[in-house]
Amino acid sequence: MTLFRRLLGEALRAQRMERGLTLREVSADARVSLGYISEIERGQKEASSELLASLCGALEMPLSLLLHNVSQAAAIEEQLLTVPATTLPVRTGADVVASAA
Repeated sequence: MTLFRRLLGEALRAQRMERGLTLREVSADARVSLGYISEIERGQKEASSELLASLCGALEMPLSLLLHNVSQAAAIEEQLLTVPATTLPVRTGADVVASAA
């Protein structure tokens, strides 16, 4: 099962890292405790829409873009979970050696 809060946390962390911001900086700008943001990024806490809007403001990212990115990631994970294992390509040692040459 895909956990929305895990994907949301990963997306928030990726945006924060891409912008070169620390948790402390985002915490101060969003007026949300550093520990709570850390728990959200690790997928351990659910975030309210108000909190997400505040975090997105601090990250200079539209909330709609964050939700779009998380929705796409969820769709990809759902697809991967429904693909039967027998349809996935199997790599052999020869494939690995051939690709390294």
